[in-house]
Amino acid sequence: MDIRAITPDYAVSPQIEPGDLPAIKAAGYVTVIDNRPDGEIPAHLHTAEMRRAAEALGLAFVANPVIGGALTMENVTAQGAAIAAASGPVFAYCASGNRSSIVWALANAGKRPVDELVGLPARFGYQLDHLRPQIEALAKG
Repeated sequence: MDIRAITPDYAVSPQIEPGDLPAIKAAGYVTVIDNRPDGEIPAHLHTAEMRRAAEALGLAFVANPVIGGALTMENVTAQGAAIAAASGPVFAYCASGNRSSIVWALANAGKRPVDELVGLPARFGYQLDHLRPQIEALAKG
């Protein structure tokens, strides 16, 4: 597991296993967001299994599957709502962490400078520069 803290309150990661959840909790995260559709992963990593394991540890769990290349505004809105509802730091995962970074950046359009929304994920290799026009448009509302 590779926790990549985009901000002190939001981290992303490539796919995790149920056995990673105790370390995520120990690192201070209180909400886990699964951005991975079940169709991409083996059954033992499906949403229901991950939810069961997370909730057994007292972690809040949110399923917001983002289909690669088919991101929707519903995904962006759901990610923003999950982050806003969290009582502490949020940990989101997908295949590489990229989709979790993208929905974070888009959900924060207008709340943080565009350079920050692109630059913070870039520290971990997530190239979101191509999203600048979309982030700017969302910021204008």
